[in-house]
Amino acid sequence: MKWFWCLFFAFWPILAIAVCAVAPAYGWWFPSAAASPLGQRIDDLFYMILIITTITFVGTQAGLAYVLFTGARRTDPDVDQKAWFSHGSHQLEVIWSVVPAFVLLFIALYQLDVWADYRVKDMFPREKMSQLLEDKLHQKRTKHDSLALAEVTARQFEWRIRYPGFDEDGNLLPLMPDPQPTDLYTVNDLHLPVRVPVMINLKSQDVQHSFFLPELRVKQDAVPGLVIPVWFEAKSQQSYALLCAELCGWGHYKMKAQFVAESDEAFLEYLRELQRQQFFDGVAEAAESAEDDE
Repeated sequence: MKWFWCLFFAFWPILAIAVCAVAPAYGWWFPSAAASPLGQRIDDLFYMILIITTITFVGTQAGLAYVLFTGARRTDPDVDQKAWFSHGSHQLEVIWSVVPAFVLLFIALYQLDVWADYRVKDMFPREKMSQLLEDKLHQKRTKHDSLALAEVTARQFEWRIRYPGFDEDGNLLPLMPDPQPTDLYTVNDLHLPVRVPVMINLKSQDVQHSFFLPELRVKQDAVPGLVIPVWFEAKSQQSYALLCAELCGWGHYKMKAQFVAESDEAFLEYLRELQRQQFFDGVAEAAESAEDDE
């Protein structure tokens, strides 16, 4: 029976390694390849940590298997070998304390650039964002204006999105901190330009939520009382899932929206269509209907 338990405990680590090895081929891994340059860098960090933990896992499981099988063999009646007892080794304790500390320090230093690029406002690609606004969207911004193209407000249980509107000449206005009469609104439908870094202002109306774009590897908590800038860049024109990654109440499962990455022209046309729908009062339609009746 003792050999059965040795094999039993040795089988599961081997199975775990085998399943992890074949998981990418069967789609049991990430939801898709990273759809943003920043997401690719985050994936590289993930795989680097995965390699370190895999080496550690294999080493510890090999040591466990050695102890199990050695102990089982020594309990055989034909083996006349007594177990030995040790109070411990200070040298080994220093080694297995110092080595993990150096590994953790290496990981912390290695990921600093990625963390700073994503989280530190001074590291945001502001020049590329400004170039998008000025050259492609023909939007006038001062150095005091936010570079955000939309404000995303999480609430139980939906995403409310506020876009800037257009001026009398048809130019896209800057997004102001407070709502303006010209602002445009939608729910659960975020549209932004593709293949350029874009920024949103993230807010929460009630409890803590979490803005999550799985394919782009973007996740940021929405905290009540805070306006948090979040930037990302989609590599291809398509629709991506926008989820809430924080358990925010009974209707948490309802907070599934979409992020549509599209061309600059399509983005502007989307905003113009929102403007037509939002400010249409039905008067022209009623007048045409009256003329048809006459």
